[in-house]
Amino acid sequence: MLQVIGAGFGRTGTMSLKAALEQLGFNPCYHMVEVFSHPDHIALWRAIGEGQPADWEGLFRGYQAAVDLPASEFYEQLMQAYPEAKVVLTVRDPAQWYESASSTIFRVGRDERPFDPPPGFMEMVGAIMRRFCPEGVDDRAAAIAAFERHNRQVQERVPPERLLVYEVRDGWEPLCRFLGVDVPGASFPRLNDRQEFQNRTRIPGAGPGPHPG
Repeated sequence: MLQVIGAGFGRTGTMSLKAALEQLGFNPCYHMVEVFSHPDHIALWRAIGEGQPADWEGLFRGYQAAVDLPASEFYEQLMQAYPEAKVVLTVRDPAQWYESASSTIFRVGRDERPFDPPPGFMEMVGAIMRRFCPEGVDDRAAAIAAFERHNRQVQERVPPERLLVYEVRDGWEPLCRFLGVDVPGASFPRLNDRQEFQNRTRIPGAGPGPHPG
């Protein structure tokens, strides 16, 4: 049963949040990378995106948390399905977010096929991006506006007592306080920067520097 729902869009530190939640005992945590281990989920996510009823219990059986796309797109449905779950909205500077997203997940959404995905994966990601920004994510102003709108809507729709607006650079303290758990002795995980994403998916030319996933 999900105890934590991540509402943050991709490239806001969701991989680091996944690792942090698992260290805190919310293990395992669902993330887009899980789709590669469960390619049968692709059809389920595409159906949910088309408005068909979701079997959340079946989809998340065994998971204690879910962050990143595609789950974060449906945070409102998940809130209703798991009324005791807390919601974490990962955020970052919109301009920095766009620079990172445009050279990583948006390129995947454009069907550039930088790696060998499971059947239907690219179509699933492309549909997510079109719903997120109908004008097209290559339109910088429109994509940033969509990102800011998503973050604003989450804060409007999630009750304050259930919501943490969070930047992964803030580390353990606010996250642990919100979840009511002790701060671990280990360092906060810093995973899936832009270069790591490139290396894993073989996307060239995105540039160096730390950009959380």
